[in-house]
Amino acid sequence: MDPRCAEIRVRYADTDQMGVTYYANYLVWMEVGRTEYLRNIGITYRDLETVEGIILPVKEAFIDYKASAHYDDIVVVRSTIDEFTRAHMKISYELRLKDDGKLLATGYTVHPFLNREKKITRIPVALFEKIQGAMG
Repeated sequence: MDPRCAEIRVRYADTDQMGVTYYANYLVWMEVGRTEYLRNIGITYRDLETVEGIILPVKEAFIDYKASAHYDDIVVVRSTIDEFTRAHMKISYELRLKDDGKLLATGYTVHPFLNREKKITRIPVALFEKIQGAMG
């Protein structure tokens, strides 16, 4: 599977009485997509925080909803790093149904790199090069 893709099955708890996914769950799925993408290229959030001392808060988030996901659907989240500097990154997302490829939503999140003191910092060169190499 493409390292930029993560699959999520819509749980009953993710939906309302009509079986339609609650809108805020798309943000959760984008987070799953982001963390799995980084994990698939060899970088875990745990290591970012504990080893590198880098925290990735969400500074900005945007979602453009196209269609609803329903209970028991499998959603594929495709994450792409659009902007990447040593101080921040912007990740775009495309959420589709696995069965037929129907587009559910597109969106993005912006993440500054913060140190343990929650101040903007530059990520180490080796980490920058690892992420940049995986983007190519």
